[in-house]
Amino acid sequence: MALAAVILAAGQGTRMTSDLPKVLHSVGGKPIVSHVIDTVKEIPADRICVVVGYKAEMVEDACKETGVEFVLQEQQFGTGHAVLQCKKALENFEGTMIVLNGDVPALRSSTIRSFIGHHQALSASATVLTAMISDPTGYGRIVRDEGRALLKIVEEKDASPEIRKIREINSGLFCFEKSELFRALGEVNRDNVQNEYYLTDVIAVMKKNGLRVGAYCVEDCGEVAGVNTDEELESMRKHFEGTKL
Repeated sequence: MALAAVILAAGQGTRMTSDLPKVLHSVGGKPIVSHVIDTVKEIPADRICVVVGYKAEMVEDACKETGVEFVLQEQQFGTGHAVLQCKKALENFEGTMIVLNGDVPALRSSTIRSFIGHHQALSASATVLTAMISDPTGYGRIVRDEGRALLKIVEEKDASPEIRKIREINSGLFCFEKSELFRALGEVNRDNVQNEYYLTDVIAVMKKNGLRVGAYCVEDCGEVAGVNTDEELESMRKHFEGTKL
């Protein structure tokens, strides 16, 4: 099975007080993004592309020994735009592709392998890893139909009060069939509150085009916790200290 991975690491981390790229903050003795790269290598992946943007040279320098490929997102126009920057780098690749955020250091390779297995068993074009959490504030919500099939993902800023009540969230980890992903990205627009190209919109596009999409709920929601604030960084550091004890 050919597998490519795209790690999104272009963001600044505007909710943190430091001007260091958020993926370079140290957790468990190494940068957050290094944990993610190591996890993806354990799967293993044949190709790993890290999308860089804010202070790109600093991120590349921190990851230069890992052997990954770097793709520059010069302007940050959203997650869909970030993945689209990898189209040329992956033009000769055919197969399954995962996309994940560079700020999820607790995510396990075994979870990703199970997730990919679910995607392939479904023969899906796209599968999203979801989680049930008590406070879904800030996360995209998973919208399902009456039969519990995945309909779409709605970002919080675009969500109605009713959708905001949903506690099943998008973890930010996706599995795609590569050619179908880039075809769908070509249909995504910026008609939303943040004026961005959302990777999450690919789900609704594929659904509209008659392709199969699925969702896989992670058992331990702590695995998909991101690091967006100083408080979350401190919490993640304590988590890693605890796992060493």
